[in-house]
Amino acid sequence: MKKSIIAGFAAILLLASCNKDKEILDTLNNYNNSMEAKGYHFGDKLQLPKEVTENAESVTISFGDKETTNLTIDPKFFTLGDNAVTFNIKTKGGEVLNQDATINVFAKNPEKNLAYEIIAEYPHDPKNFVQGFQIEGNTIYESDGQNGSSQILKYTLGTTTPLASTKQAQEDFSEGSTIVGDKVYQLTWQSKKGYVYDKNSLKLLSEFAYPNVFGEGWGLTYDGKSLIASDGSKLLYFLDVNDPSKLIKYIAVAGSSQAYDQLNELEYHKGFVYANVWQKPIILKINPETGEVVGTFDFTEIAKQNTKGSDDVLNGIAFKGDNMLVTGKNWSKIYEVVIK
Repeated sequence: MKKSIIAGFAAILLLASCNKDKEILDTLNNYNNSMEAKGYHFGDKLQLPKEVTENAESVTISFGDKETTNLTIDPKFFTLGDNAVTFNIKTKGGEVLNQDATINVFAKNPEKNLAYEIIAEYPHDPKNFVQGFQIEGNTIYESDGQNGSSQILKYTLGTTTPLASTKQAQEDFSEGSTIVGDKVYQLTWQSKKGYVYDKNSLKLLSEFAYPNVFGEGWGLTYDGKSLIASDGSKLLYFLDVNDPSKLIKYIAVAGSSQAYDQLNELEYHKGFVYANVWQKPIILKINPETGEVVGTFDFTEIAKQNTKGSDDVLNGIAFKGDNMLVTGKNWSKIYEVVIK
């Protein structure tokens, strides 16, 4: 009889413990869900519910191979944009509870809506699936994608006849490109390598492998010191221009109320990186020191006139002086806009 009573008490205690653990995790989950859309800023402290803190001996947050007891949003630990983390709670009853969550970190200052006016239109070859796009003088350098027909080419603004071109291998899908001195650097999408060409003849000079952390090749630009590349994520990668296989650093990109990923074609101009977002008619103006989006251009009306399917989207940014040139995949026009 005594054993039955003891077993009964043990079962009740176990059930109470399980219920308490469930309450802790449910409360934490509700808190994390409510904060995911709202987001945090660097310096904010996570205000965990009392149901969690009063029943926890310790709380840690793990993120990749890092773990911290600091519940402040610290840039040494978190990045801008989405952070996939795990909360690890050691309860006062000795249980260890784990819960996955997403912590969104946003820029503190709202991005500006940047106005522009179209001042000129130029022809663009609608066969070109624009991946990389830049201008030097009056010459356009363009990376044209698609397996089996990828190439690097150049032509005079106002015409569509190539002055020079070099085709890639059948398996290559051309992506972002940029000019560095007397050379043109070009990425490929999934071949895990890039190419370097002579700027005048577009003759292939060399190739390079991607750093291990760099997934796919999307966009590419040059800030005068480093190559800056995108891989379709929220990250911008800074590569050694003398050895592009070497990663210098990377930054994450976010605005004041949303994270941005699928960063695609890139252009550097006067201290800022400009990036289009794949399949969206917007161009972001990004502070390359912090990753904060400081402004956005809305090219919806231009895109509507040129987009008929899912792939012929805005993708092409260059600067002609202080005016911006924009175009897109398989578009028949290049637009010159003055930024107001």
